[in-house]
Amino acid sequence: MENLILGVIMAFAITFYSIPIIIQVSNMKKLFDHPDERKLHQSPIPSLGGLGIFGGFIMAILLMADFSSQEVSGTIQYYLAAFMVIFFFGIKDDILILTPLKKLIGQLAVAAILIFKANLLITNMDNFLGIEHWPKTAGIVFSFMTIIVTMNAYNLIDGVDGLAGSAGIITTCFFGFIAFANNNHYYALIGFSFAGALAAFLMYNFSPARIFMGDTGAMLIGLVNAILVIQFINMPNNSATITIAAKPAMGFGVLLIPLMDSLRVFAIRVFNGFSPFDADRNHIHHLLLDRGMSHRKVVYAISIASVAFMAITYCLLPLGTTTVVVIQVILFYLAIYALKFSNSKSKKFQVIRGNVGAELDETAQQFNKRKSNKLSTYRSWVFKLPF
Repeated sequence: MENLILGVIMAFAITFYSIPIIIQVSNMKKLFDHPDERKLHQSPIPSLGGLGIFGGFIMAILLMADFSSQEVSGTIQYYLAAFMVIFFFGIKDDILILTPLKKLIGQLAVAAILIFKANLLITNMDNFLGIEHWPKTAGIVFSFMTIIVTMNAYNLIDGVDGLAGSAGIITTCFFGFIAFANNNHYYALIGFSFAGALAAFLMYNFSPARIFMGDTGAMLIGLVNAILVIQFINMPNNSATITIAAKPAMGFGVLLIPLMDSLRVFAIRVFNGFSPFDADRNHIHHLLLDRGMSHRKVVYAISIASVAFMAITYCLLPLGTTTVVVIQVILFYLAIYALKFSNSKSKKFQVIRGNVGAELDETAQQFNKRKSNKLSTYRSWVFKLPF
């Protein structure tokens, strides 16, 4: 328990105090994410926040994990190797820009390390589609898909200040709590310490953002969640303090919004004859922004929706894995349909608003500027503290 608490504090502190240094160096070296026609920010912003998240999280794991434990000693080196691979691919993409193919190669390498070396393999599907246990080949294929899709899902949802970090905190805290309740302090440490690093980063990333996490941070969120969800699915019920039926459905429910939103957008792009990696404005956060929401309101809305989906999923678990997954998909698309319908109304309202809306937007920008200056003063004061 002490190691868990110290791990969270350490991850938070290292990330919190490293981010101002990263911002300073990024400004000196001109390492920015520059605005363009498809991006939401209007000025160059540093995009190396994933470096701070990585540093805080890795230090917490290295110093607080019990390496004498058989479970830890059998997997920790492979998890760290996977984190390092995704870190180097992500940091290169944030600085020099990698092609989607090169990033996919890095993600495949990470998945191979986890599956073939750490033995992180989905073996139990709780009777999903009538299948109780996958054949090993099917388990390998499905595990590859789970790891790669989850990494890309959090990378793609990182389009609004604070969104990917907030979503990552919710999911890792859930998996960390389940692991802790079942006396698996190793995975509880992974979940909660990563949430601590994300919480520190959000203090600089919430709108108006001073720094972005970049592909390094977003893919790391996906990787940590992929490890935790597969471990959660494989957790035996006979040794669990908290017994959860239909664990694949519950795991899917926890990650539902990033996963379903990414798969939906990929399908739209392919159906319209574009590459699935082409950028567009079809993500759920774009729909909410087009409805007139601010960045903060988008984050709050999606976070609440994520928790709601988790609660609904938990209540539906007695129905069985297949039935719950079908209901989850239907509810998600009903929500998207309702959102698009309301968007059409909000756009008409925005047209009628006219010059009044422009004046309100200008007032909001001035307010955000004053708020940002106050927040900068607070962060500078905290950074000077002697601890």
